[in-house]
Amino acid sequence: MENITKIQLGQNGPVVSKLGLGCMRMSSVWGGPTADETESIATIHQALDSGINFLNTGDFYGAGHNEMLIGKAIKDRRDDAFISVKFGAIFHNGQWLGMDLRPVAIKNFINYSLTRLGIETIDLYQPSRMDGSVPVEDIIGTVADLIKEGKVRYIGVSEITAEQLRQANSVYPISALEIGYSLADRQLESDLLPAAKELGIAVVAFANTAEGLLTGNMKAPLAENDHLNHFSRFQGENLVKNLEKVEVLKQLAGSKGYTPTQLAIAWVNAQGDHIMPLVSMSRRSRLPENIAAMDIVFTPEEMNTLNTTFAPGAILGGTYLQR
Repeated sequence: MENITKIQLGQNGPVVSKLGLGCMRMSSVWGGPTADETESIATIHQALDSGINFLNTGDFYGAGHNEMLIGKAIKDRRDDAFISVKFGAIFHNGQWLGMDLRPVAIKNFINYSLTRLGIETIDLYQPSRMDGSVPVEDIIGTVADLIKEGKVRYIGVSEITAEQLRQANSVYPISALEIGYSLADRQLESDLLPAAKELGIAVVAFANTAEGLLTGNMKAPLAENDHLNHFSRFQGENLVKNLEKVEVLKQLAGSKGYTPTQLAIAWVNAQGDHIMPLVSMSRRSRLPENIAAMDIVFTPEEMNTLNTTFAPGAILGGTYLQR
C-alpha cells in the first residue's frame, strides 16, 4: 500500500486520503460514452489498494449508473471506502434541467442512492450547488435529520458562496467544501477559501487541470464539435493567450521531469493541509502518475513563477463552471 498523505475533513470530521478519486468519468454524464465497466471497477480497487479511500460521485452521474458501479466495486470492501455523494441536479437525456433541493426531494434522493450503492450509510452527502429556490437552512437541516436517522455521517457542500457556506455551517458543522480550483481558477481565493479555512472546513478541489487547459495537450482552435467551445476561455484569441501561459507550466514540468497535469495537481495540493486534489480517473494507468504528483515539491522560485503567470484573473474568459 502506498503511503498516501491524510487529510481531516472538518474540525471533528473523519481522516481520509489527501488525494481523492473522482468517479464521474466512469459514467455517461453529458450524454457521452460510458467507460469500460471492468476497467472502472479495477481502477477503484487499485485506488483502494494504494490507500486512496475517498470516492466521489453524484446521484445524477449516468442517471445512477455511477452509484451502481461503485456499489459493485465496494461490495466486499465497504470499510475500505469513504463515499461522497452529491445530490440535487436534475438531468434528462443528458441535459441539465435545474436543481431540486426541496426537503421532500432530498429524502427521496437519499434512499435511491443507498439502494444503488448497496450500503446503509453515505459517508459525506452534499447538495451539488445552491440555486436560491430553497433556503440553505432547510437543505442542511434536512441532511442533518438524515444523520439522526443513520443514513448520512457527515455533511458537505459544493459550488457555494462564502455567505452560503457560513449559513450552512451555522445550521450543522460542514465537513467539506467541494469546488473547482486550479491555477486557472483562483477567483475563490479572495473570499470562499478564506471562509472555509476560518471555519475549519476541508476543501475538495476538482477540475485541477481546468477542463484540460493545463494538461499541455490542448491546441487552438478546438474542434468545432468540442463542448468546451461554449465557454469563453476556450474561444478565439482568449484560448490562444491562455495557452501561452500554459507554455510556462509545460517548460517547468519538463525541467522537473513531470507532466503539466502532475504539476497542476501538485500546485493544488501545495495550497494547504486542508485542501484535497480530487482527480477524475477511469483507468488504472492514470493512478501511478497522479499519486506521484502528491510528492512533488516546488522551490519558492518555482511557486512564484506559477503564481505570477497564473495570477487570479490572468486566464482570459469566464470560468468554465459558469454554465
